Amino acid sequence: MSIDPIDLQVLGGALRSICDEMGAVLIRSAHSANIKERQDCSTALFDAGGELVMQAEHIPVHLGSMPAAVEAVLGLEQRPGALWILNDPFEGGTHLPDITLISPLFDAAGNSLLGFAASRAHHADVGGPTPGSMPADSRTLEEEGVVIPPTAATEDFLEGLVEQMRNPAQRLADLRAQRAANLLGGRRLGELEERLGRQALLEGMAAVLDYSERRTRSALAELPDGSHRARDVLEGPRGEIGLEVEVRVEGERLTIDFEGSSAQVDGNLNCPLSVTKSGALFATRVLIDADGPPSAGAHRPVEVLAPEGSILNARPGAAVAAGNVETSSRVADLVLAALGEVAEGPAQGQGTMNSLTLAGDGFTYYETIGGGQGACPGADGPDAVHVAMSNTLNTPIEVLEGELPVRVRELSVRRGSGGRGRHRGGDGVVREIEALASIDYTLISERRKHAPRGRAGGGPGEAGRNLLNGEPLPAKAAGHLEPGDRLRLETPGGGGYGAGSRS
Repeated sequence: MSIDPIDLQVLGGALRSICDEMGAVLIRSAHSANIKERQDCSTALFDAGGELVMQAEHIPVHLGSMPAAVEAVLGLEQRPGALWILNDPFEGGTHLPDITLISPLFDAAGNSLLGFAASRAHHADVGGPTPGSMPADSRTLEEEGVVIPPTAATEDFLEGLVEQMRNPAQRLADLRAQRAANLLGGRRLGELEERLGRQALLEGMAAVLDYSERRTRSALAELPDGSHRARDVLEGPRGEIGLEVEVRVEGERLTIDFEGSSAQVDGNLNCPLSVTKSGALFATRVLIDADGPPSAGAHRPVEVLAPEGSILNARPGAAVAAGNVETSSRVADLVLAALGEVAEGPAQGQGTMNSLTLAGDGFTYYETIGGGQGACPGADGPDAVHVAMSNTLNTPIEVLEGELPVRVRELSVRRGSGGRGRHRGGDGVVREIEALASIDYTLISERRKHAPRGRAGGGPGEAGRNLLNGEPLPAKAAGHLEPGDRLRLETPGGGGYGAGSRS
């Protein structure tokens, strides 16, 4: 089909604005700090076949895997007003705290399916034995919380569901915020159909996908054919876990093959394949065509392979709580390292989300903590940012101290933690919290033993540290805080780029 280039850009902008407004509705309507302050949520639009047409620039690990969630409901009966909910990592989800709501969108007559609106948010608790539903030592999926297969999200179902979770009133409020975001998406797409007409809208959505595909194929064609490999490790609680990738450039196609990575583990660093794809596709977009429309068209020339039963394609029932936050970050690191050989990739960033869960009498709280980004060929790495698969904000001190029985003793840039080089790596973050009441904590982090690497002669960033009252904690830890105890996280700095004398 042919569409005027100006019309194509206008339509792409309109679709993007719908996704952005959906996100604004979700964030402003939510009750939990994790969504309303940290903005740990994502919104997107899909066509009737389940292809991602447009997304807001929210959380990469959410968005790259969300097409699997829409695919999981395609075979169900779609009708105006329907709403689907899921969080099962092996039926379209990521890990259990990430709950997805999907709404089919119909034309004005209610007869023809135009597409889907979807929202995904990390909820502060989804039940299970560990408050916050992010255990450091889970071994099965059931130990991580309530598993929701694709299900009709009626009001009665939602009210019953949240009773299985801690702080059910807040859980229900956040789910209703997601529903409101989807309703807004449907309303705005309907207005677009009214202006353009049904057929022109459908053709325009298809043209956005095709345009993204052409851009990606063109960028790949400029790279030399060849194969590039990278290796890295995860710092598992029972030993290091090896990961490998081979990236093959063949004309206008790219194959990302994780053959050689470790088998799935008796722990929660496992990934469903959708999360592995998410990390790989994020890295591809960063290096190949960062400015192209963020749609599934850009994914068409890319194939992601991982052996079934491996840590990057775990079998149903495996624990995955940390896979979504930590292993996905390492997947992105691997692909950036391998593909960066021909596409001028950056040095490694912090490579972890530094996930912290706090829970006590009447509250559960979750956050990820930023760190240093890797330097690139033309610039220093940014300091104290959420990098790679995360794209959230921090929780402001005023909110943290106002809602929880804690005092923030320090929140600062970890000066000097970035790697040396012609361009310096970004510095990490220091976050120290003092308990004012009895609090349980869980820590899931990486890069505590293996520092982020520099590139092209640049030095490594500094490894992270976890401390309780000044004593070291492992990368994955859980415990209890009494009043006066201090939990301190020093997050990694990014690697430097290029040999040079800057310090």
